[in-house]
Formats: sequence, structure tokens, C-alpha cells
Amino acid sequence: MADEKVKAVNQAEAEVQPVAAENEGLGEIRISSEVVSVIASNAAMEVKGVASLSGGIAGNISQVLGRKNPFKGIKVDITENRSVNIDLHVVVEYGARIPDVAWKLQERIKQNVESMTGLNVNEINVHVQGVSFDKEPKKTEIETEENEKEV
Repeated sequence: MADEKVKAVNQAEAEVQPVAAENEGLGEIRISSEVVSVIASNAAMEVKGVASLSGGIAGNISQVLGRKNPFKGIKVDITENRSVNIDLHVVVEYGARIPDVAWKLQERIKQNVESMTGLNVNEINVHVQGVSFDKEPKKTEIETEENEKEV
């Protein structure tokens, strides 16, 4: 009976979002995929030519349902050997050279994630979901949400 409870607890822990764990003597260090998503999101919005992050179909459905997705447009997979794979969905500003924006995104995100977490970034797949024709300066998702709340 006790073995079944231990198995159930272990199975429940396995279903939690993937985290990178490191054990170096003093204790375990865990970095969740959400942390990597936030770092990647901030790095992406710093790149010239990126209008916004795009949530794709799942993001649009949750937006219609009124749910907020702080990790909109980013999927992070942390493997058992502590390497990171990132899928990034973006909208590019009209007039920007898309391959250059994608390369800059890959470089900036890789640099920020590796320097802040110590994890090895294996790949960053950039999916350009659209082109923005807005002439307004780009806004982060948080600023946009705050403005929508005020209205």
C-alpha cells in the first residue's frame, strides 16, 4: 500500500512542468520552463523588427475565452541532459528583413538564456506568424493588457 502511494506521488511529480535540476553538493537547483519562457520573451521583445509574440491557434482560443497567457508564443522543452529547445512564434514589423530578425532572435535568446540559467540552448525555432503594419511603437504584452483593463 505504501509503495502505491509513493508511485502515485512520483507520477504526480513527473506530470509537473519540466524543470532543469542540478545537484552540486549543497542542494538541488531547479529552473522551470516558465523561467526560460520569461527570459526568452523579454529577449525577443528587445530585437528590432519584432512587433509582438504570437500565441498561434491555442493562444487565440485562450484569448477568446478570456484567459491570459503570459508565455504566449513561446514553447520551452528542457531535456533530461539540461539542454533547452525553444519554439518561438512572432509577428514581424513590416519592412524588416525576416531572416535577419530570425537570426537576431536566435542569437539574443540563446545568449540571455545561457548566461542567466547556465542551461545549454540546443535549438531555437522561429515561426513567423505574420507581419504588422502598425506605425505605433511596439508594446509589451503587459502594457497592452494594462491598457485594455483601463478601457
